[in-house]
Order: sequence, then C-alpha cells, then structure tokens
Amino acid sequence: MSSPLNIFTGLYIDGAWRRGSGEREILDPTTGKRLAGAATASIEECLEAVDAASAAQPAWASTPPRQRAEVLRQCFELMVRERDAIADLIQRENGKALRQAIGEVYDAAEFFRWGSEEAAHIGGDFRTVPNGDEQIVVLSEPIGVALLITPWSFPAATATRQIAPALAAGCTCVLKPAPETPLTALYLADLVRRAGAPPGVLNVVLPDPPVDAVAAMMGHRSMGKLSFTGSTSVGRSLLELAGKHLLETSMGVGGNAPFVVLDDADLDIAVEAALLAKMTNAGASCIAANQFYVHERIATEFISRFTARMAELSIGYGREADTDVGALVSACERDRVGQLLAEFIESGGEVTTGGRASGTSGFFFEPTVVADVPIDAPTLGSEIFGPLAPIVVFDDLDEVITHANAADAAPISYIISRDVTRAFGLSRRMDTGMVAINRGRVSDPAVSFGGFQHSGAGAQGGSEGIAGYLKRKYVGLEL
Repeated sequence: MSSPLNIFTGLYIDGAWRRGSGEREILDPTTGKRLAGAATASIEECLEAVDAASAAQPAWASTPPRQRAEVLRQCFELMVRERDAIADLIQRENGKALRQAIGEVYDAAEFFRWGSEEAAHIGGDFRTVPNGDEQIVVLSEPIGVALLITPWSFPAATATRQIAPALAAGCTCVLKPAPETPLTALYLADLVRRAGAPPGVLNVVLPDPPVDAVAAMMGHRSMGKLSFTGSTSVGRSLLELAGKHLLETSMGVGGNAPFVVLDDADLDIAVEAALLAKMTNAGASCIAANQFYVHERIATEFISRFTARMAELSIGYGREADTDVGALVSACERDRVGQLLAEFIESGGEVTTGGRASGTSGFFFEPTVVADVPIDAPTLGSEIFGPLAPIVVFDDLDEVITHANAADAAPISYIISRDVTRAFGLSRRMDTGMVAINRGRVSDPAVSFGGFQHSGAGAQGGSEGIAGYLKRKYVGLEL
C-alpha cells in the first residue's frame, strides 16, 4: 500500500503489503505537520514476518553466492538511479538538509555494493589435524533469520549496513525501523524486491507495542541473530534478552566522541574537521564529536574561528538547496538539546553563537557553541545528538585522556595535530574503536565499524560484519 505521496506505508511481510493492525502518524520535522500514516504490527503479525523469513531461509541460503551478489548489486544500481526520490523521502521524514540526505543515499548504496562484492568470497577452511589422522573441513553457513533494528538518525544507511551483509551471507531478515522514520525502510523493502530478492527474504514491520513484539521475535525458534543500532540503555536490555536466547549480536550503541585539538594543530584543518565531525546530520550521529578539548595556547583563536563557521551555517527548510542544517526529528529531541545546553551553562559554559530553538514551526535548533565548559561538567558524559558543541580548554593532556576515556560510550575519537607521529601515539591511548586523525569523518563499508566500552559489541561493516551472520561447521573426515 502507498500514500498520496507515492510512498509505501504498509507492513511488508512475505513479499506482500499489508494494512497492519493500527497506524502511527509520521510527522514532517520541518513543519511539525502530518506526513503520512504508517501501518503498525501486532505481536502476531511480527511473528508472521519471522515465520516468512524462516520459510524463505533454506532456499535463500542455497542460492548460489553469485546470484545473491547480483541481487545486491542491483540494489546498489537502483539506489543510485533513484537517489533523488530516496533523498527526498529521507528529508521529509527525518528533517535533515537535502544535501545531507543525498549523501546518506550514496553511503547507503555503498553497503549494497560492498555486500555484492563480498558475497562470492565467503570462505571456510581445510587442513589436516596435527596428529595426522583426520582432515578438517570448516564450512561457513548462514546463521539463520536476522532481526535488524535501526534508529531514526540515518534511516537508509543504518538499514543497508545491516541488510547487505545479512543477505550476502545467505540470511533472511526482519527489519524493525525507528517509529519516527519507517517510510525509508519500507521504500528499501520494495527496492530489494525489485532487485530480485524472493518473498520472505526481507520483511519490514513497525511493531506496536514494540517491547513485547521485539521480545517475541527474539524468542522465535528460527531467530539466529540480532543487529541493533540505537541507544545504550535499549542496547543493554536487548543484550540481556539476546543472552537468554543465545543469539549472535552486533550492537552499535551510544556515542560521546572526544575531539582533541593539540597545541601544534593546523587551525584551518582543525576548524573544518570540527565542523564536519559535529554538524554531519546536525550532530545526530553516534560518531558526532560531543566533547571538544582544545589546548589553551590556541583556544582563543580556535573558538573564534569555529564560532564564526558555526554561525555561517544556514538553518531552515531542509529541501531548500542552500540549507546547511535541517530540523531535528522531533520536538522531544529539540527540547532535549536545549536542556543539555542549559546544563552546560549552569556548569559555567558561555554561549558564543546559537543557543535557541529556531523557527515558528518544525523542530529546529540553532548551531550552538558553548565555550569554557569545565572539564568535570557532568553533562560532558551525555550523548548530545544535536547541533551543540561544548568546548573545554586544557593544558594537561593526560587529564583530557582520563576524562575522554571515562565517557564510557565513545565509538570514535578525533585528534588534530601537525605531528602525525604524536597523533598516532595519542590514538593508542584513546579507548575508542575508531580514531580520525586530521579529519572530521572516518567510515567505509570495507572497514569494521564499531566502538569500545559501552558503545558497541560485535562488528558492523567490512568482512568482519559479514562473518557475524555466519556460523562455522566443523566436519571431520577419517583418513
């Protein structure tokens, strides 16, 4: 089923569109008005989606790898060809600026291309045991049905990051998108169908109530894998439940990334990298820089220049070509950023630009810099997920490392220094899964994406990401 906007709004189960048991209103964050009504699924309908994936699993697992690869390659081709339609849909339901939505479509398509390239190269092992009386054959087989849970921040890219390796490995899937942004996921379901995936290989449901439905799906006898991207608190609960059912997991949870500007930094690089690290997706990203540590020797100039660049960003209706910063996804998210700013100010921080909700309609918040935040400010331990940049001025790098590593949920850290050897040495001390040196972004489908501490478990992306959808079977042959 599709809406007057020519977008799909139903449940997608076993290759067919269904009306569902209820409806959730989807708002346009730039206006605050109704965009569409998306069908919601009961627990029974969610279990039907798992049944469909389970029934489709044997045939999809036995499909030749090259054929699976061709389906994924066609998904890539379709995404690139339909870039404008998908980007417009992302912008409408997420609120981000159109140019950033276009960038997300390209990122999302790349996961399909990478999956297509890896599908035909899944290997195993063959060897003789040390005592010489047995040959070992190790086979890589699909782990089974995968439950994929995605957030609203990147409704296309986080979905394809999980769909592509699952399908490449021979798994079938049930995708549960964020309730704020289900329409992009539903579009992707139709795209995967048109690319040649058989019915049941990918199913999409929007459960209501979500907690009970997800628990029921995880307890299904055919469920083999949970892949989740979202908040740390929800991730912890899901990990506990996954442990109960002995499910394989890949978890991308939480983000409180430190951005460290050393005293020898090139300020041109530092400012532009800081802008990219903070303002991609208006800061609503698990790899967004949330703690800026700037050495006191260069702090005054950095703050002045960074403030000027943030103030230059245009904020407004996301579909306008010259918009840099769109809306946050909801009034709740907008108000939460405002509360975090109030706490930074209460700790002693000083706003140098921005600082207010913006516009008479929609969920906008100005790009904001708050300088001179104390290093022990309690709010530095919070994931901001918005266009707010708190700056701490430091003179003791060891103290910065201690505080940054105490954040507990940092998938990535950023280091700016002219001395690459020095920066690399510092990267070894940062307790993060990824480190960006003299750049404001680091992510590629070919590389495992994930964090340390409470920011992740298991791998997403790269060959390791596909391995997470495979189980190893040991076959011993008597000599």
